[in-house]
Amino acid sequence: MYWQKTVKEEINFRSVGLHSGRKVGMTIKPADADTGIVFVRRDVSDNNRIAADIQNVTDTTLATTLGVNGTRVHTVEHLLSAFRGLGIDNAIVEVDTFEVPIMDGSSQPFVHTLKSVGLKALKKPRRYLRVKKAVSVSEGESMASLEPASDFRITYKIDFPHPAVGTQTYHMVFSADSYDREISSARTFGFLRDVEYLQAKGLALGGSLQNAVVLDDEKVINKEGLRSPDEFVKHKILDAIGDLYLLGMPIIGHFTAYKSGHKLNTQLLKTLLACEDCWEIVSHSHTPARAHAREENVPDLKAAAAATT
Repeated sequence: MYWQKTVKEEINFRSVGLHSGRKVGMTIKPADADTGIVFVRRDVSDNNRIAADIQNVTDTTLATTLGVNGTRVHTVEHLLSAFRGLGIDNAIVEVDTFEVPIMDGSSQPFVHTLKSVGLKALKKPRRYLRVKKAVSVSEGESMASLEPASDFRITYKIDFPHPAVGTQTYHMVFSADSYDREISSARTFGFLRDVEYLQAKGLALGGSLQNAVVLDDEKVINKEGLRSPDEFVKHKILDAIGDLYLLGMPIIGHFTAYKSGHKLNTQLLKTLLACEDCWEIVSHSHTPARAHAREENVPDLKAAAAATT
């Protein structure tokens, strides 16, 4: 069987919150099979557990926010992206305030530290959501869709009227290796002209050149420059992978997006789930010769008892 996984031991992170500007302490702990990813607010005594579930999304303004009974945790997408990239199905994530730490603006610090700790296989098979019929959502020029495929793949296109960005397109067939190598290092980005407006609304208070790519009207102002010429579209893919993991399991399908963001990504998941004949839940089995750590393709899938997330 292709087993569910968790972290081998607990691990601590500390950094500022991108939007709050507060110092954030975070501890990731192992969890049992079928727990999923659960956030716990250590600074709240009651109703402090929030499952990483699409139904718990409360806001998508510049980040993905989850909430239950008035308790929220902000900016979860980079950590969820790292979990999906590494194939971590179950974990308890304790935070001492209302936001996940931003680290360097990418998921790479999470990925590399979690890899150094190692993963533990749990004796229960992983479930996948397989897309059977295409679904799509749109708003103005922006769109996002999911359609059937034999594996998980992403095609993403952005178009910013800025000389350092412009039109960028990237396609990938997902694997742990390609995620780590190509996607995890891509940092969040923003425009200097927007900073005062955002901060007046209480957003981006922790943003800096240490945790974001910042552009003036002509160029990237970070002294080190970009980590890759297409870092902008790769970060949008990083975000999307985290948002799509709010299904609570990996997707088998082709995700295509044009100028999408957290709002459309999460709307797409809700649209998919509402179309019950557009998807099915499947489990995965391997012969020993086929077992591997990566997920370029997902063969030998067998339909399991259908269950909504």
